[in-house]
Amino acid sequence: MLGITDLSTYLVGLALIILLPGPNSLYVVSVAARRGPRVAYRAAAGVLCGDTVLMTLSAGGVASLLQTSPVLFAIVKFAGAGYLTWLAVGMLRGAWALWRGRETRKAARSEGASEAPKEAVERPFRRALVVSLLNPKAILFFISFFVQFVDPAYAHPVLSFLTLGAWAQLFSFTYLSVLIFSGTFLAATFRRRKRLTAGLSAGAGAAFLGFAAKLSLASAS
Repeated sequence: MLGITDLSTYLVGLALIILLPGPNSLYVVSVAARRGPRVAYRAAAGVLCGDTVLMTLSAGGVASLLQTSPVLFAIVKFAGAGYLTWLAVGMLRGAWALWRGRETRKAARSEGASEAPKEAVERPFRRALVVSLLNPKAILFFISFFVQFVDPAYAHPVLSFLTLGAWAQLFSFTYLSVLIFSGTFLAATFRRRKRLTAGLSAGAGAAFLGFAAKLSLASAS
């Protein structure tokens, strides 16, 4: 079908890969817990758009360029690691503010006035998009994983990549939706437990530092 070989194996592998925790999914669930599903879907849209760009670049041969150019790979790699570190620092600072009770004093102000600046500063769509794009390993992954299920004799391999990409986006959207509503449920459960929320935010920040370290140590091979 459309030059795809062994679709069932591809879907099983895709599901397992998407279920692995990563910076994208962690950021989406963090936004859901803090700001609710509506804003979290903006972050999810950023993830999906970023993945779409990476899949397109992979199909167009950018993965091969990154693999054969150590300098270019290093630039993209360290830029991605730096951005993840910046996000982690922001999460840790927010957790410290919650722990010290500063957020309680801020909440005394009008809710409408506090929400608008938050949204303007954070911009979940843009953050999620940048996190997705600054990941050279993702480009390499997409081409190395997709190519295993494309029939080399098929006359229109672009259609094969598009179909495989559509399945990946469908799985990703479903998984992110589950995370969004799980995050919203957790936020409602722990709304009055500020220190516990601070602990969860600190854990997310620490995880992002781990992702940054892992990415900075990654190689193109």
